[in-house]
Amino acid sequence: MIIKVSHLSKIYKTGEVEVKALDDVSFEVEKGEFLAIMGPSGSGKSTLMHILGALDKPTSGEYILDGKNVEKLSDDELADIRNKKIGFVFQAYNLLPRTTALKNVMVPMMYSDVPKAEREKRAKDFLEKVGLGDRLYHAPNQLSGGQQQRVAIARALTMNPSILLADEPTGNIATNQAIEVMEIFEDLNEAGHTIIMITHEPEIAEYAKRIIHLRDGRIVEDNGNRHRRKVRK
Repeated sequence: MIIKVSHLSKIYKTGEVEVKALDDVSFEVEKGEFLAIMGPSGSGKSTLMHILGALDKPTSGEYILDGKNVEKLSDDELADIRNKKIGFVFQAYNLLPRTTALKNVMVPMMYSDVPKAEREKRAKDFLEKVGLGDRLYHAPNQLSGGQQQRVAIARALTMNPSILLADEPTGNIATNQAIEVMEIFEDLNEAGHTIIMITHEPEIAEYAKRIIHLRDGRIVEDNGNRHRRKVRK
């Protein structure tokens, strides 16, 4: 087991008003799973993703990541987890606009003790892995939305994280490009990466092996591990 979430709740306070974004959420994720988290706007899925990514802490409950209680870790330890154990893929790509694809992918390695030559080699290898070996020196505005998301996936992989967190990874791209991106996630999962993905699109969730549905901060359905329907043509 790589993740264990027990009775997780998150309350946001605005003056006198309390909003319960998560309400007694419990589940486990095994190493190598491909999990999709679905739910309407305001269901708590983004809050849950922030907690799983060690970007926020719950109001109550426990989050165990790789055997460690995340709440008890120092800021330095949390930063180390975010840099080395978890790879993030966002809907908006979050690429540096005036920087080449190659240099964008090198960014996470600049915060670690990775020598420059190794950074460049690793970045090229991962860009080739996502089918962008011929776009190394293109800036984001010279790439399609799908290509920008593939750069973001390559960047997320450079520190060889055990977990990939993807927040609406196909939300800003055309259907044919979304299929290409999801096929990359399929391949990464089959290579052993644990993937947790937020999506509001049922056809995208179908790429996952398991789907959890949230509503009003609570889990209303968890279909467990299932045989994934092959969506590829």
